[in-house]
Amino acid sequence: MTDARIPERIYDLAVIGAGSAGFSAAITAAEAGARVALIGHGEIGGTCVNVGCVPSKTLIRSVEILYQARAAARFPGISAEARLADWRAVKQAKNDLVSSLRQAKYADLLPHYDTIDYIAGQARLEAGGVIVDDAPLKAGKIIIATGSAPAVPMIEGLDDISWLTSTTTFELDRLPRSVVVIGAGYIGCEIAQMLARAGVMVSLVCRSRLLPAGEPEISTALAGYLGDEGVRIIDGISYKAVRRDGAGIVLALERDGEPEAIKAERLILATGRRPNSDGLGLEAAGITRAPGGGIVVDEHMETGAPGIYAAGDVTGRDQFVYMAAYGAKIAAHNALGGNSRCYDNRAMPAVVFTDPQVASVGLTEARARARGFAVKTSVLPLSSVPRALAARDVRGLIKLVADAADDRLLGAHILAPEGADSIQTAALAIQQGLTTRALADMIAPYLTTVEGLKLAAQTFDKDVAKLSCCAG
Repeated sequence: MTDARIPERIYDLAVIGAGSAGFSAAITAAEAGARVALIGHGEIGGTCVNVGCVPSKTLIRSVEILYQARAAARFPGISAEARLADWRAVKQAKNDLVSSLRQAKYADLLPHYDTIDYIAGQARLEAGGVIVDDAPLKAGKIIIATGSAPAVPMIEGLDDISWLTSTTTFELDRLPRSVVVIGAGYIGCEIAQMLARAGVMVSLVCRSRLLPAGEPEISTALAGYLGDEGVRIIDGISYKAVRRDGAGIVLALERDGEPEAIKAERLILATGRRPNSDGLGLEAAGITRAPGGGIVVDEHMETGAPGIYAAGDVTGRDQFVYMAAYGAKIAAHNALGGNSRCYDNRAMPAVVFTDPQVASVGLTEARARARGFAVKTSVLPLSSVPRALAARDVRGLIKLVADAADDRLLGAHILAPEGADSIQTAALAIQQGLTTRALADMIAPYLTTVEGLKLAAQTFDKDVAKLSCCAG
């Protein structure tokens, strides 16, 4: 039922937020026989389908065609040409995909669940339930799943200029001639490469390095590949101020104690995401927020207020759509049936959709050492992977992190054009507690990227360059 207003009804569960986490919680509860109020404010479907995963990945794939045409000459006897003829048409195709998925995967689902009432409005907590706009709604249990929004850094002069975020960048009708992208996490790296491939002059600036939470070998290699495509990377800096400069902007920096200035037509902020936790009445309800604004929950997804749970980006952790849905499902089960299920992100895969893709699961070398493991690592260049040789594209590497004491795989990190499709094998290996020897002994199909995981595991004990095809 959509846009219901039934204040006299008492719900088993009220879910605040109608994005991926909210729908996951509501559907899980409905399938368990609960009466659910799903409260949405803004566009149904949340971040992923509307302004995040779906629009970014389709635009990334669109301009990848331009790169592949330019790179076709790596195969002798092959030449190709491609050009960006109409950015508005590219954007419209993105909008059409977003609209169709939002309708099919969110709005059209509601009629299939008779025990879910969709209520449009802004919600806040009150004793015994929720206030939606000005109407009270009673619920036995509550799940907060209000998502996140682009974070805005503290930079002098930012209030005086017009700037873009990932959301507004995807809505541009005309591509600028040049941009400065602040932030080199996954959002910044994806946007920088996408725009560079579309013909925009891109400067990517960051305080430390690309993908600072990841492996340094991957950061260094990816920086080189983006640089080869014309992205100017300026790392290890501090931001001083930004100001208008005619029709563009100037960003003032400091690096190694020396001032620098970068000019561009537009400024894009890609400095992470901020949990949407304001205005919910959390403090009055006894719910604690972390310094970054994320709602603090325990392993059962319950807040400090009994019977009130939170899931997804609003918790400030693991801000991936699949983890939002996973956490929300746990929250719904626990809210209705007691706290019997625990959130477990030890084998959480993560992908950065640059080209090459960055796919990771488990611990990095630095995190493993910080946790007290005796660590051993292997690093395999993609030039040792037959799939890469056959594709004439050896950009990338595979790094494995293992416990030297018992050989158990702790982390896997892949930089490869098709890396995303191989990381789940490593995730399963970590989830099942496999050793690197077991991974090395697995049967892998020849001429696939996932074979690289087997080769990387073999690298702990032998020189794979001395093996014949499929040997070992």
